[in-house]
Amino acid sequence: MDSDLSGSDFSRSTRISVLLVSYVLLYLCYKRWTRPEFPNVPGPDSKSWWLGNMGELMQNQAGLTEFSWQEKYGYITRFKAPFNNDRLLITDPKALQHIFQTSGYRWQKYTERREISRLTGGRGILWAEADIHKRQRKVMIPGFGFPEAKNFVPIFLSCAEAMCARWRDIMSANPDQSAVFDLPDWLSRATLDAIGQAAFDYHFGAIADDENELQDVYRNMMHNAFGSPSNGALIGLDIAQYLPSRVIQIITDYLPSPRLRVLRRNGQTVDRVAKELVEMKFNALLEGKGKRDVMSLLVKANASEDPKTRLSNEELIAQMRTIALAGHETTSNTLSWMMLEMARHPDMQTRLRQEIRQAERTLQKQGRVDFNAQDFETMPYMTAVLKETLRFHPVAIHLYRRAVEDDVLPLSKPIMLTNEEAITELPVPKGTKIVASMHAYNRNQEIFGEDAHTFNPDRWLIPNYVKTGVSWGVYANLATFSAGVRSCIGWRFALIELQTFMIELLRNFEFSKTSKIDKLRREACLVMVPTIEGEVEKGSQMPLRVSFASAGDE
Repeated sequence: MDSDLSGSDFSRSTRISVLLVSYVLLYLCYKRWTRPEFPNVPGPDSKSWWLGNMGELMQNQAGLTEFSWQEKYGYITRFKAPFNNDRLLITDPKALQHIFQTSGYRWQKYTERREISRLTGGRGILWAEADIHKRQRKVMIPGFGFPEAKNFVPIFLSCAEAMCARWRDIMSANPDQSAVFDLPDWLSRATLDAIGQAAFDYHFGAIADDENELQDVYRNMMHNAFGSPSNGALIGLDIAQYLPSRVIQIITDYLPSPRLRVLRRNGQTVDRVAKELVEMKFNALLEGKGKRDVMSLLVKANASEDPKTRLSNEELIAQMRTIALAGHETTSNTLSWMMLEMARHPDMQTRLRQEIRQAERTLQKQGRVDFNAQDFETMPYMTAVLKETLRFHPVAIHLYRRAVEDDVLPLSKPIMLTNEEAITELPVPKGTKIVASMHAYNRNQEIFGEDAHTFNPDRWLIPNYVKTGVSWGVYANLATFSAGVRSCIGWRFALIELQTFMIELLRNFEFSKTSKIDKLRREACLVMVPTIEGEVEKGSQMPLRVSFASAGDE
């Protein structure tokens, strides 16, 4: 009897011990998840322990939450991620300069965000970190210099002309000699053809073929995969940081999710095309027939590198996927937002067209027909419109980084903490996660003027209107192309393509608003895409009326 009681007591004690240990472990996890790392940094109240403020940040239209937080809390905002973890939204120029330029690889992408990069572009330059990233970037650099980019003007011009020719045919068939075009769709096709020829010396044929295979898998890909994330999706993405990378990869590769299917379908299609192109480039190089497109230069640079620093075939294919997606998605979206502003401000459109006409007359006097990259430098208002579009409508929305070691962030202006202490630098422990807002930084009134929330190209023409005290960003002190070791490798390429398309569009056509434009949304889909309120499920839309520009427009 005593023995039985003893055994029963032991079993009961064991159960109690297990429960106590479990409680302690859960309590420690709870304390870890609820410990405020920046308790005195000002920021919004958390909406819930499970979701924090992530719904406000990720489910709103692009930039709106960050504009509000920056105005209310300043350039450093503490907000809550799921499970009550502290994160920092940063728009302070000096802090951003430190994180993205000074620190090199001491601030890296979130693990879960790298998985998104793998899904969209493979294990390429957007996915890579530290030494792998350094090696990949070194091989890719030769294809993206200014001399290479300016040589692509004829290619960009031919693709713009091909799209404009189709528009003219459609418009000429209408009694009023005009038509409504959905700009994102048409410009996506034109820029896909442009990236195909310039980067791969390959004709994708998206402008001519309304059912083009590549354009079909890219059409609305970002919206369908990343638009309007649910609370569950945001919490699930945050949970992923606690899982091994291999487990995350298995989940994303096999989970029967409609959003993930969109990315997997895209990956399979583009991988197949990329493998064919890489093989063609290798064979051309062996036969001494290498050309000057980006992929040929990349393959050539890769072949000349030390074997230990070369790219693998998988990495070459990943670079092709990255170039194809980033090279046409961001450019087409930027052009769409630019033409929207032209439709909203006819006076700006007229002024820009006058400058283009004047440049055309100069070409004629010189006995030339087509513009080259040097001609772009003679058109200051066009440059101002380009800079203002990149400032006001940055297609990329956020940059995500975590500290891989303890650090101290310098600040361009003091922070007044909630305990009324003013600090000029902010210590951050290893593991700190920050979100850099491209939109909020580009609306910083101390840098870009009190009218930073207004589209005003003239700010770039007035001396000292835009402040450059703390230099951040590779172009015009903007956040749009990022900065430092992970700055956009193709930014020069993008500028020249944008300028070429601007000239061709505006010297041929006039743009005006349609009724739907009053319901336009800045949809946050990892990148910013235009959608229509009440029709968000249709994906990217920006219908503008296009008519012929007068040949003698003065």
